Amino acid sequence: GDPSTAKSQLLRSAMQIAPLAVSTTGKGSSGVGLTAAVTADPETKERRLEAGAMVLADRGLVCVDEFDKMGENDRVSIHEAMEQ
Repeated sequence: GDPSTAKSQLLRSAMQIAPLAVSTTGKGSSGVGLTAAVTADPETKERRLEAGAMVLADRGLVCVDEFDKMGENDRVSIHEAMEQ
């Protein structure tokens, strides 16, 4: 959208009224990170799957601010996840 059209404020307002909402920014997010990530426990070195924003907001609202700042491959990943 056009600059200075209150898009971020609209997202914040939507998050206040939604029963379940998770917020993230496109600038610091990847398509993989928004769905799930594999991490390693620093002490035991065991791998675990951690839910991303889209999983945490299942049946709720995911607000991705600055979506245009996200890489093209990451946007494709998110669109594929949204189709499921």
